[in-house]
Amino acid sequence: MALWFLLLGVLGLFTYFTVKRSAAGVTRTPVWLLWLVMMAPALIWTAWLVVNGEDAQMPLLLLLGPFLISPVLYWSLVQWGRISPSPDKAEPNATENGNSDAAQSNPLQPKAVIKPINREEEATLQTCFPWSIYYLQNVEYRPQALICRGQLRSSPDLAYKTVRENIETQFGDRFLVIFQEGLNGKPFFALIPNVQTKASAVRSKARTRPMLALVLLLLTLVTTTFGGLLLAGVTPGDPPLEGTEMLAMGLPYGLALMAILGCHELAHYLAARRYKIQVTLPYFIPIPPTPIFPFGTFGAFIQMRSPVPNRKALFDVGIAGPLAGLIVTLPFLFWGLAQSQVVERAEASTILNFDSFDPQASLLLTLFSWLALGAQLTAENAIDLHPVAIAGCIGLIITALNLMPVGQLDGGHIVHAMFGQRMGANIGQVARLLILLLSFVQTEYLLWAILLLFIPAVDEPALNDVTELDNRRDFLGLLTLALLVFIILPTPPQILRLLF
Repeated sequence: MALWFLLLGVLGLFTYFTVKRSAAGVTRTPVWLLWLVMMAPALIWTAWLVVNGEDAQMPLLLLLGPFLISPVLYWSLVQWGRISPSPDKAEPNATENGNSDAAQSNPLQPKAVIKPINREEEATLQTCFPWSIYYLQNVEYRPQALICRGQLRSSPDLAYKTVRENIETQFGDRFLVIFQEGLNGKPFFALIPNVQTKASAVRSKARTRPMLALVLLLLTLVTTTFGGLLLAGVTPGDPPLEGTEMLAMGLPYGLALMAILGCHELAHYLAARRYKIQVTLPYFIPIPPTPIFPFGTFGAFIQMRSPVPNRKALFDVGIAGPLAGLIVTLPFLFWGLAQSQVVERAEASTILNFDSFDPQASLLLTLFSWLALGAQLTAENAIDLHPVAIAGCIGLIITALNLMPVGQLDGGHIVHAMFGQRMGANIGQVARLLILLLSFVQTEYLLWAILLLFIPAVDEPALNDVTELDNRRDFLGLLTLALLVFIILPTPPQILRLLF
């Protein structure tokens, strides 16, 4: 229960900053109210567990009700206090329609749209769309962008490249050119005024902060090393150890986990730099290890500070991290399992109990445990994990969580690149529901279901969000999603009987 409260606090902070960043600029609804609505399911479930105990069976209505109502209520509150409409739903310019006085008298009506180009420039804009490439039919003025609609008469890649180059030739860097698919299935161009100046670009590059990244890396190595001591069974009340003995016991876990997290984020970084996307260095998040949370880190992250050019780049950046992390994770996991001890299975044996680890909660973990431990492991046994095996399991859990096809997670980027933005968002909604249903079988996934609830399902579009992937990337994406199923799917009884 103490671990649950710690995770609830971390989730609350994450949710607050997420809501503040995503909603504070678009709605007048107080951030604290939006935060409370988003946290309502977790708070309700926590209160029920405190009253009834962790072993009690939660009613289905109480489990599903807050999960389904919270997003609807959140969206309603955002729309109720929305400051300005979205580009596709904006009203026409009140000044152009002769209703400027009425607009000023009604404080709830959006302000008049200011055209970012004059009539002469509008005529120039028409020439940026060759009729044989993209036949421009009309230009719509919106508060945030110019929407250029027409008929696509060439390949999406050629159309975007031609129109973008023409607009850059005529208007310089005044506009960010986005190519998206509309609700009717027809692609359109959106020209967004580019507010990033050269000075701000220089400041963005200066904010990579290599010294901060290095300090965080060293601090995380220290905290994970001490975390390795706790996971190896060393408690604060034990006799003090010598320095070399401490390193020998704690460093293998710390180095293994740092290598897994570092390779994951470094692969994202290198893939982003390959496509000339501005990105920060990988930042580790150290945390002092405790008996409740002994792992020594909350992971690592990077930030992209410029738009993704196309769906191909979105796919490559998204898939690079999980694949690189998995390549490093699996050897550590196999070696650590081989050094682990087989113990008697008990009621407390779960996938989160590293002293009595239940590999049957994951098909992939079952296969690796069978390969590493051989005949000494049976269906009635659990495993007392070696610290390096714990690092491998954490790496596998991080990989699976990042591969969830939701929003701006790596899996969300992958399905967005494969199927498009709208279909990717629909897949994310289905994935949320499936994880919630899976939590009925594996209660450990309930926390995942709560976390996925607070991640927006819609991923940000690439600049060219119309050009589809090649067959090779589509096949690799499907294999990666299949790998996610192998990680999170409990081992079927038929396979258990075959192995044991």
